[in-house]
Amino acid sequence: MIERTLYDDDHKAFRGSVAEFIRRSVTPYVDEHASSKRIPREVWEEAGKHGFLGLEVPEEYGGSEAGDYRFNAVLLEELAKVNLALASSLSIHFDVVAPYLVKLSTPEQRERWLPGFCDGSIVTAIGMTEPSAGSDLAALRTSAVKHPNGGWILNGSKIFITNGGSADLIIVAARTTPDSRGKGISLFAVEASMPGFSRGTPLDKVGQPEADTAELYFDNIHLTESHLIGTLDGGFGHMMELLPQERIGAAVTNLAHARQILDETIEYARDRHAFGQAIGSFQHNKFLLAELVTKTEVTQAYVDQCVAAQVRGELSAVDAAKAKWWAADVQNNVLDHCVQLYGGYGFMNEYRVARAWKDARVTKIWAGSNEIMKNIIGRDLGF
Repeated sequence: MIERTLYDDDHKAFRGSVAEFIRRSVTPYVDEHASSKRIPREVWEEAGKHGFLGLEVPEEYGGSEAGDYRFNAVLLEELAKVNLALASSLSIHFDVVAPYLVKLSTPEQRERWLPGFCDGSIVTAIGMTEPSAGSDLAALRTSAVKHPNGGWILNGSKIFITNGGSADLIIVAARTTPDSRGKGISLFAVEASMPGFSRGTPLDKVGQPEADTAELYFDNIHLTESHLIGTLDGGFGHMMELLPQERIGAAVTNLAHARQILDETIEYARDRHAFGQAIGSFQHNKFLLAELVTKTEVTQAYVDQCVAAQVRGELSAVDAAKAKWWAADVQNNVLDHCVQLYGGYGFMNEYRVARAWKDARVTKIWAGSNEIMKNIIGRDLGF
């Protein structure tokens, strides 16, 4: 394998710290997390103690302000090696929500929320997707109507929200100007303690049981000026500006997850024997594994270039879309073949390959479906 040149010694040292945190605080409890269908607050607090939650947060608020997206990528890769639920739950917080609270908030808002954000006492989520809108963010129906005495009244719901069952603070996209599609959307920080906020029970998903994905409801919640994130009616633009980071983060996560399970499958193919020889030595399986390894390594080269572009502030929405859909597609293709190589054992929940296969299917849907990604790319081609 050609050595990756994306990371330097500081990133490698950081990777060691993340791996040690996972070894001590996560790996011994993964089965417990799956059975309880949640990642306990203790994991968040431990991650906070190690400085993993505040990579983009200024030091004055308890973060490390690394100023280098490669640290995010290292953390994403190591979490994904454990399982996708762990990676998706924590990344929504430190990789997706963080830029909204750091780049778009006021000093008062940062002082109010970022210290808890960094130490794990405040868990966050982001509410974009709605039951009736799906990937069409411009068509959302959740509304924030101006109140005569100041502020807004928020009504509506969001669905498929990662961390939705436990989040203390949710960035919510709501329509503030009727009949205006994307131009009339604003972002608000909604605290779970506010009157009128409620959530459904965690959704019964095909995979990722550890992630407390839920539907959220907003019933006449009174929002003040202090809850507005960014500019009024500028929410759609803010989301479009920050979505590339979410999508390259998804690509990094998906690929690391697939490669970890592929490596484990290669070991299985060496150890598992049939007809007097290792199953990996059969020509079909040997060729297949050669294809899968090549596909992941070639994909890694492109994703690494996108991460480097993100570090420079040059990653475009189109290139992020390419990385997102392709990595999700490669991930699902690789894991499907891995299940096949395990045979009947690959369909047993006690095997990591089976759980990984189930966990991965949603990656072609979330962070913008693969079809939406191709539409973004197609528009850039002039169609």
